[in-house]
Amino acid sequence: MTKGNLAIVLHAHLPYVRSEEPGSLEEDWFFQALVECYLPLLETLEEASIAKNQTPKLTIGLSPTLLSLLEDEVLKNRFEEWVKIRLELLNTLETECIAAALHLKGHLKRQLKSWKSCKRDLIGRFKKLQASEVIDILTCAATHGYLPLLRESPEAVRAQLKTAVREHQRLFIEAPLGIWLPECAYYEGLDKLMAESGLRYAVLDGHGLLNANPRPRYGLYAPICTRSGVAFFGRDSESTLPVWSARDGYPGNPNYREFHRDLGWDLSIESLKKIGIREKRPLGIKLFKISSQSTSLENKQAYDPQAANESVEKDAESYLHERKKQLIKLEKSMHIEPLLIAPFDAELFGHWWFEGPKFLSNLFLKSKKEGINLITLKESLRLTPQIQLCNPSPSSWGQGGFHNYWLNKSNDWIVHEWSKAGREMVNICSEGFIEESNIKIIKQAGRELLLSQSSDWSFILKAGTTTGLARERINLHLKRFWMLINAIKDNKIITDKTIEELEKEDCIFPLISPIDWRKQI
Repeated sequence: MTKGNLAIVLHAHLPYVRSEEPGSLEEDWFFQALVECYLPLLETLEEASIAKNQTPKLTIGLSPTLLSLLEDEVLKNRFEEWVKIRLELLNTLETECIAAALHLKGHLKRQLKSWKSCKRDLIGRFKKLQASEVIDILTCAATHGYLPLLRESPEAVRAQLKTAVREHQRLFIEAPLGIWLPECAYYEGLDKLMAESGLRYAVLDGHGLLNANPRPRYGLYAPICTRSGVAFFGRDSESTLPVWSARDGYPGNPNYREFHRDLGWDLSIESLKKIGIREKRPLGIKLFKISSQSTSLENKQAYDPQAANESVEKDAESYLHERKKQLIKLEKSMHIEPLLIAPFDAELFGHWWFEGPKFLSNLFLKSKKEGINLITLKESLRLTPQIQLCNPSPSSWGQGGFHNYWLNKSNDWIVHEWSKAGREMVNICSEGFIEESNIKIIKQAGRELLLSQSSDWSFILKAGTTTGLARERINLHLKRFWMLINAIKDNKIITDKTIEELEKEDCIFPLISPIDWRKQI
């Protein structure tokens, strides 16, 4: 048996993309994630958990905004129709990619059956897997706010953390001990606010540990702990790059399904309008394989499910073999069992890399044979008797390793808006403005502020994709925030109907508390 452990950590998150309007682009994001990632991931974990020859272990962060989408009845009521539209398209589609089309129809039908069999309760399925210790569920900041850019008001960071913890406990009964920090971003002193919120461990990018003070004795291969009692794990690039990189890693295998060639781009706008879509956009119907990195999209070859399945088995074996070699090498120079931390965005597995859930299934099946022990972060802390005291370095896992991706000329204007709104919220919640009649208004203002702080919109502005949507979302929530706050300050009357409409549209965080923004004495 190899002396060492491998912790796979997934970050499951979507921004708050709820829309009252059926057929929106934001709704598509959620439903594609359901059918390609979250339902297949649950299926993979559940099947492995009852197999005699497998010991699946996974740490997964479920963000509060994703959880709110998963429990939203309006969205639940639309999902089946969304899947059926795609099945009907496949049934009437004239294509040479027959095997790929049949395979995709089978996949969609299986996920629809899975959805119905659990009575649309995916949160309940995650809860059962946690109870059986197959997974360790982490929380995230309430709306995935980029915490280093909110630090001007510590109360703004506290509200992101405490709102998340309260929401997690509402849904899972137990308060979370671990958190996926948005973008793995850390700044000095964040650990104190984490500890105050009951959070005891998180993952950072590798340089967050390697540049810690003092430098950790075992580098990335053991957790460290701050004097506030918060442990940190460091991402190991050797364990992540082969899975993360579409260019140099396994997802670039020519046999795997091509992400960018989607039927939504191939169909005419007239054909799309017939199914209720007014503009060209992805449908989640992909029938071609990567073929090669140099092959243009229009020349991609038909997807062969059998060839892809054979490739994913080989890639899983290769991954485990390399981790075994790595652990054997490490254990020769360590006095404790080495720990490899492999964190990924959950949507890599199924959405970006269609074969990803199969890859995980093969890891669960073959890890024992390779002598590799899969472990959760919580279990690894339980098995580590002594942890070195260190102060992590400010860092993120974004481009450049620091805060550049979320603070640049494309999106830096938002930080001023967050700061101004954050200060006003703190003042309102600290200086006696909260009369009983204003509590409902303040709570909704808090929701709007938190929603405006989502790092997803900053990311989109930098990436240059759906920038119009990102700006619209930020400005919408800030506009609603200031309308509510100014009504209190100026003693203006806001009708119950107006509040109810906002609560209906942004119906998130039912237990939100203005106390979280109150200045600490």
